[in-house]
Amino acid sequence: MGKNLKEAMKMLEDGQRRTEEENGKKLVSGDIPGPLQGSGQDMVSILQLVQNLMHGDEDEESPSTRIQNIGEQGHMALLGHSLGAYISTLDKEKLRKLTTRILSDTTLWLCRIFRYENGCAYFHEEEREGLTKICRLAIHSRYEDFVVDGFNVLYNKKPVIYLSAAARPGLGQYLCNQLGLPFPCLCRVPCNTVFGSQHQMDVAFLEKLIKDDTERGKLPLLLVANAGTSAVGHTDKIGRLKELCEQYGMWLHVEGVNLATLALGYVSSSVLAATKCDSMTMTPGPWLGLPAVPAVTLYKHDDPALTLVAGLTSNKPADKLRALPLWLSLQYLGLDGIVERIKHACQLSQRLQESLKKVNHIKILVEEELSSPVVVFRFSQELPGSDAVVKAVPAANMVPSPSGRERHACDALNRWLGEQLKQLVPASGLTVMDLEVEGTCVRFSPLMTAAALGTRGEDVDQLVAGIQSKLPVLSCTLQLRGEFKQEVEGTAGLLYVDDPNWPGIGVVRYEHANDDKSSLKSDPEGKEIHTGLLKKLNELESDLTFKIGPEYKSMKSCLYVGMASDDIDIAELVETIAATAREIEENSRLLENMTEVVRKGIQEAQVELQKANEERLLEEGVLRQIPVVGSVLNWFSPVQALQKGRTFNLTAGSLESTEPIYVYKAQSTGVTPPPTPSGTRTKQRFTGQKPFKRSLRGSDALSETSSVSHIEDLEKVERLSSEPEPNTPEASTPKGHPGTPSPQKANQTENLQKGAQCPDDQPQMGKPGSRDLRFTQPVNSHL
Repeated sequence: MGKNLKEAMKMLEDGQRRTEEENGKKLVSGDIPGPLQGSGQDMVSILQLVQNLMHGDEDEESPSTRIQNIGEQGHMALLGHSLGAYISTLDKEKLRKLTTRILSDTTLWLCRIFRYENGCAYFHEEEREGLTKICRLAIHSRYEDFVVDGFNVLYNKKPVIYLSAAARPGLGQYLCNQLGLPFPCLCRVPCNTVFGSQHQMDVAFLEKLIKDDTERGKLPLLLVANAGTSAVGHTDKIGRLKELCEQYGMWLHVEGVNLATLALGYVSSSVLAATKCDSMTMTPGPWLGLPAVPAVTLYKHDDPALTLVAGLTSNKPADKLRALPLWLSLQYLGLDGIVERIKHACQLSQRLQESLKKVNHIKILVEEELSSPVVVFRFSQELPGSDAVVKAVPAANMVPSPSGRERHACDALNRWLGEQLKQLVPASGLTVMDLEVEGTCVRFSPLMTAAALGTRGEDVDQLVAGIQSKLPVLSCTLQLRGEFKQEVEGTAGLLYVDDPNWPGIGVVRYEHANDDKSSLKSDPEGKEIHTGLLKKLNELESDLTFKIGPEYKSMKSCLYVGMASDDIDIAELVETIAATAREIEENSRLLENMTEVVRKGIQEAQVELQKANEERLLEEGVLRQIPVVGSVLNWFSPVQALQKGRTFNLTAGSLESTEPIYVYKAQSTGVTPPPTPSGTRTKQRFTGQKPFKRSLRGSDALSETSSVSHIEDLEKVERLSSEPEPNTPEASTPKGHPGTPSPQKANQTENLQKGAQCPDDQPQMGKPGSRDLRFTQPVNSHL
């Protein structure tokens, strides 16, 4: 029995162990989702999965979101990354020789192409990483005991890094975070504000800052100069800055897009001076249209130990293989291909700059530097009669100042112009940016975009044509903004909203009766009114565009009026907005009060019916109410009582008698009723003329031949259509006194009087007898 019991226990333990193993396998496989379950996937399935992840649902995506179209040089650069992974699997000795050859060849080619003799190269993915390594090299060079004492050396004599105020945003903060330095170690050098360019470093002020820091016990360490600022492409006075750095023992680092022009035959003296600096950072990838190509920092230093400590050199083969994509691409393009791409980008910028000089109201910011491959322009126009507009505005509304308000308006228009041009010419690669002094501008930098987008000279010509086509709309809109503001402020019930970000004529808000002007909370009633107003204005099919949106820093709704042409009647536009909004408000209030009005009307109608029944009882008598007696009396002496009708006026909310209606219809048989008077001013338009268009009669721009003759023809047509026919008796009747009725109205009155004296068998409406009809005739003619 004991033996059998042991075997049974062993069987149970084995079964339990197998169950736990199976549960563990299910648990592990269930915790890992996706294609890892099972024995794995084949290569075709994996590549298909990658392709689906790259493209996704192409039906829903726009073509711009897909992968960009790259040429053979782009494929060569991408091939370098995969080749680098294969090369890393070679034998260590072969790998060392191959990586050394690739690094030395690429460094030599770049130094020869960009005229930087006897330099070393550091390849990095992040553009600012090279400057960080250079700062570490400068610290190790100036502080001999930095490796031993560390931050104590920096604390006793704080280093100072000088940056231009026009440098890339966030560059100083990035350097401090990477180097572990406090922010007081940064010194921002202002640009020239009185003399020279607004984006060039002030050399005299820089020298004063260096002297002050030296007297305070600080160490001027490094200066970052610009050969083409990131915003407008200005180049600092690099030659003068180099002399200043040599005087105080500072490191000079140069970066900027204009460094690409060093590969050309003709280079400006300011950019050529960058070849004498201590280091420079370049981005050949965008210049040559090469994707996934690293940036390059060229530098000059004789101590390999310090460069190794700073991180500029490495013994790892993988770090040297970063140059492989650029090594392949430079060989594919050749020297002629490299120079041709950079030269083509510079020619595009010069072509646009020369064309924009001939366009009015376009201001170029880098006009004095013809060699710069960056063109920055903006629309600018002075408002005619702006002083009169300013004087008409009360003193309390003078914030912001007129010049500031005009600048905000120009900024909004330039933002609109840039967006329109980007849609019109996508291959131009335009960008819209905001500058501190100039405001919103449009930048054309073909050196950074032309190689990838394939920009050609025809695209530049199309861009100039697009600017010229948009200028009339911009000028007219800027001029009409002041007139629109005056008309809105002079119209009751409308409030002008100053929105600096709206590029149209302006923004207006309708103030209804229950509007709380002191509150910025949401206004459902106002939103409903503005929604209906937007619908009514869009139904007019005018050239203007209307939008509805929240007011700036508010939840209240308002109406945005878009761009306008030169023939918009602002007075008619504002009057139409006010009248339409007022009508919508009245209709909404009528619907809101309908329930209460109808309830009161029903109560009043019940009282009137009760009074009518009582009056009928008094007129007929008590005997007529007895069933048998009343029937006999009605047989011998029928009652001819007139039934009095009632109508309910929803607008007035009262009961009215229907007697005037029957009398009016009886008199107006065969006569057209008078037109309903309109509450708004109606403007006569010609055939095909859209709403809010200025009339040709009041235009001062009519020519002496075609326009005047066209107006005369229109007047003749109107005169002939208004005159009666010659064979009618009214045509031969002379005109009477303005106070006397016209012959046509007299004939209508005579016909009505004859119609009133009709035979007895002709049915009539209202009270019997023609006397009442003649008596009410003047009322009908008045209506």
